[in-house]
Amino acid sequence: MDWEDCYQKNECPWDKGSPSPGLVDFLEAECGLVPGTVCVPGCGSGHDVREWVRHKFHATGFDISPTAVELAKTKMAEANVEADFQVADFLAETPSARFDWVFEHTFFCAIQPEQRDRYVESVLRWLKPGGDYLAVYYLLQEDGGPPFPSDQDEIMERFTPKFNLKREWVPRSYPNRTNLELMAWWTPKP
Repeated sequence: MDWEDCYQKNECPWDKGSPSPGLVDFLEAECGLVPGTVCVPGCGSGHDVREWVRHKFHATGFDISPTAVELAKTKMAEANVEADFQVADFLAETPSARFDWVFEHTFFCAIQPEQRDRYVESVLRWLKPGGDYLAVYYLLQEDGGPPFPSDQDEIMERFTPKFNLKREWVPRSYPNRTNLELMAWWTPKP
């Protein structure tokens, strides 16, 4: 998929105009978290990045689309919050610094399925040892894509060799995704 073309044409049906409801609830419920650095790959227009910042984290959003990054910067200025946004290929690049958290919202289902093992390695590359990986996975079985089909069994199979699962649950979601998302909180295995 040509993500840059989608953003230039403003054809972004995945952008719901607000942060992931699951993330909002998680950050409200886990109010004792020590704020640290957060990497948000595939950040799009930055709704989730701004939610982390609202909870006192230093969040950086990364997207492969320069137009998405510019849109995120504009929305950041409008919201009067401070966050970083950068053009980067999460799957290919090595960060200049690693993060306390990696948070993804439906990034896993947006990439080609043959890139998913590479994605697991990328999370480890961008995350500090002992850091936390929080994800909202979109569970679909429809052919085509993106989003591409994924399910809980595949997610567990790909991540459990390298991560310990702290918790998983069905989060509150956007209305068209009710009961189609899985949220998981992982830590890398030593």
